[in-house]
Amino acid sequence: MRGRPYRPTAPDWRDAAWSWLGAFFGMSAVTWLNTHWLSQQLLIVGSFGATSVLIYAAPESPFAQPRNVLVGSVLSALVGVAWFQFVGATALGVALAVSLAVLVMQLTHTVHPPGAAAALIAVIGGPEIHALGWAFPLMPVGLGCAVMLVVAILVNNLAHHRRYPRHW
Repeated sequence: MRGRPYRPTAPDWRDAAWSWLGAFFGMSAVTWLNTHWLSQQLLIVGSFGATSVLIYAAPESPFAQPRNVLVGSVLSALVGVAWFQFVGATALGVALAVSLAVLVMQLTHTVHPPGAAAALIAVIGGPEIHALGWAFPLMPVGLGCAVMLVVAILVNNLAHHRRYPRHW
């Protein structure tokens, strides 16, 4: 049995504009804090780009809800730091950090795909990340996610057709 062919729908420019606005202000807030408040501290990690896609462009997704974003990211970063401490920046460390981060997020009902990236970054992030040690899950990961969530709540609820979060 053949299904109907895929036909892309016209883009919703209004929704896309709100997503852009949220991503712009969310990343601007994190980088401003990094530059002006924490000038010697790293506050930006690569997983924030993927978090931005979820909380600003797909705010209705279960993976984009505040509990998932914050708890999933922080727990995953903790797992990543732990495995870096045990086995270093090795192939085994990478495999264990990412796979165990996925397991922990599933068991705690806090799945946030960028969380697995936070675990990976904790292992392969290099000397600057490794120097943060056990602080890495709180800053930059926890604080950065919290700042982006505040912006997501503000921007997504300014749009009349959006509501964020769907649940806490």
